[in-house]
Amino acid sequence: MCVLFAPVSCHRNKTQYTLTSQGFSTLLRDALVMMAGSTLRKVKSRSWKKQRHFRLLEDGMTIWYKSRWAGRGHSTCEYFSITEVEAVREGHQSEVLLSIAEEFPADLCFTLVFHGRQGNLDLVAESTEEAQAWIQGVRKLIHKTQTMDEKERLDQWVWDWFNKADKNKDGKMNFKEVRKLLKMMNVEMNEEHALHLFTMADKSESGSLEIEQFVHFYKMLTQRDEVWKVFQDFSGDGEKLMLEELENFLRTEQQEGEQSAQHAQELTDRYEPSESGKDGAMTFDGFQMYLCSQEGSIFKPEHRQLHQDMSQPLSHYFISSSHNTYLLENQLRGHSSLEAYIKALKRGCRCVEVDCWDGSDGEPVVYHGHTLTSKILFKDVISTLKEYAFKVSDFPVILSLENHCSVEQQTVMAQHLSQILGDTLLTTLVDGLIPQQLPSPQELKGKILLKAKKIGGLEVCLDETLTDEVSDEEEMANGECSDDPPAESLGHNAKVQNMNLILYDLELSDLVVYCKSVHFHGFEHARLHGKCYEMSSFSESKAKKLAKEAGTDFVQYNTKQMSRIYPSGLRTDSSNYNPQEMWNVGCQIVALNFQTAGLEMDLNDGLFRQNGCCGYVLKPDFMRDGSTQFSPEKPDGKQGYKPLRLSIQVMSGQQLPKVNQKEGSIVDPLVRVEIYGVPQDQAREETSHINNNGFNPVWNETLNFVIHTPELALVRFVVEDYDKASRNDFMGQFTLPFTCLQAGYRHIHLLSRDGTAIPPSSLFVNISISELT
Repeated sequence: MCVLFAPVSCHRNKTQYTLTSQGFSTLLRDALVMMAGSTLRKVKSRSWKKQRHFRLLEDGMTIWYKSRWAGRGHSTCEYFSITEVEAVREGHQSEVLLSIAEEFPADLCFTLVFHGRQGNLDLVAESTEEAQAWIQGVRKLIHKTQTMDEKERLDQWVWDWFNKADKNKDGKMNFKEVRKLLKMMNVEMNEEHALHLFTMADKSESGSLEIEQFVHFYKMLTQRDEVWKVFQDFSGDGEKLMLEELENFLRTEQQEGEQSAQHAQELTDRYEPSESGKDGAMTFDGFQMYLCSQEGSIFKPEHRQLHQDMSQPLSHYFISSSHNTYLLENQLRGHSSLEAYIKALKRGCRCVEVDCWDGSDGEPVVYHGHTLTSKILFKDVISTLKEYAFKVSDFPVILSLENHCSVEQQTVMAQHLSQILGDTLLTTLVDGLIPQQLPSPQELKGKILLKAKKIGGLEVCLDETLTDEVSDEEEMANGECSDDPPAESLGHNAKVQNMNLILYDLELSDLVVYCKSVHFHGFEHARLHGKCYEMSSFSESKAKKLAKEAGTDFVQYNTKQMSRIYPSGLRTDSSNYNPQEMWNVGCQIVALNFQTAGLEMDLNDGLFRQNGCCGYVLKPDFMRDGSTQFSPEKPDGKQGYKPLRLSIQVMSGQQLPKVNQKEGSIVDPLVRVEIYGVPQDQAREETSHINNNGFNPVWNETLNFVIHTPELALVRFVVEDYDKASRNDFMGQFTLPFTCLQAGYRHIHLLSRDGTAIPPSSLFVNISISELT
């Protein structure tokens, strides 16, 4: 039976915990199977299939597996937490399991999908019953982790640390083990003080701590003096916040205005753990739980929901967009995979790219041409798109087609698109009329739009070329991208490819409606002749040049037509450019390599974290007016220009992640705040570093900024491990739009390099926003 601990009551100077047996209700049967252990085949390829013994540990959250049942000989053990698992796919729902479908029936197979960029785990059970026990059991455990509140997450985190430190699994820890645990938990502390806390927690005077006593020790160790001080400042008796006092705090510090009275009662009902405390008052425990919750976070809760007007033309939105979507790694030797499309779509991506080439057996394939990247079938990509396009968001998906196929295989592509996608593929005008503006995301809900070349147009119009995006071969031959590179500069293969492309399949062309790819012939030409459904693609260098030289023209152009920006072909490592420069001039489809973690994807995730993570963000009003005079180079020329002052008091950090996993290593954390927006807003400030404390560092330092165009600004909080001899190591980050900032005392829940949560790591800050006087 799995045993978890749950807090009963918690006070500043006293903590009481009880152990409760969790029956898992309907989970019980599956949990017992998982805890007894199962021999499952771990599958990496058709030729790599090896047996591993899997078992759910007693904490109900950790899955352990090793290569042999018995302990004889060499045996490799590994662990992962249920919190790392995003979903369970049943049957042959991975490329690996599909490849062995003839050998193992679907009812024995399942896939564990992990958060972020971590690879999946494909498994085969020995019986249908055993497979179902693991599939249903893991699903229920995932649901359990997803429905935990902040207190439960913290409790689980403490339990995990206790298990890690309890090497002999006797359920106890002596002082030596506790000292070692403190190192593991990223804290360096005075041995005398640690011994004093240990002795206080050791109520039985046995010289060791059981789990309840360890939790008491942990609570003493993590007393939040900075939160206690805030509580004391507003509490009349120092013991509780009466509703009027909490309302005063919400109004004056959290700047919640007229709703603060009602909100005070709602927060008390939601977060106060003691029944007696709920009667018109909040204790310190409830206050701290509120501050650590999503409502107490730096991100406005109402902006997390779908709240923007979705009835405006597509050109009025920023759209989360992927480049070379099929790749899991770099664009020279990387692995092409259907999983890459699944991961991008589940991250809210609404524009995916497909590079199509002739396949040897008449079936078009998708890969990065003239490289060693692996190939996948076009029809499999379309089937994957059909299944996953609308799992996360109902709003339209744009399929950006880079077509290198012969006419014969283009016909096959058109057939696959029509047959597999069916009514999901938009093939006719929404209202049957030639549009003067693009339809809205609301009107196109549940539809997939093909972006490609079109013979003629919605009006009769003939194009002379068939690819608007310059190939990587052309770009590298010229050293830099241009829309029409001279033919003599191209290699022989590229010349032949371009000649082949002149032939274009009418059936495929007819599937293009609102996203017709055209060459860009200048802003003046677009003003006079451009159609709203015509789209041009720009290399990052071309887009940067246009933004610098004609920023206002670019903004005006993007009010009516859509632009797609793509990374330079010289980025063979699939690195990314800074998308902010493109958003500053209103470019909608700013395509990034989703498989490459880093600052650029942090910014993309940050922008699209708002509005329900639906993949669409409404542009500011001054970027939707066709006669706008806005220029990112001169933000003070904008009508209604009103710069704001942003003041961030970085108070403390909580349980920051380790960089070096060696038990004796301790971090020296610092916090840097970075502002991304129009050129005048680009800024960064950082705190000093704290020596040897990633557990509960305290800075109490204030960083100040002036924001000239708040509607476009993103704020990125970065925590690093200071190193005077080399580059600092990344520890965690969180990025959000300036317009989504909540003022007051807030927690920032940090994310890993992959953009996944790393609870309970957080920063505690005080945010102040005011008009610049």
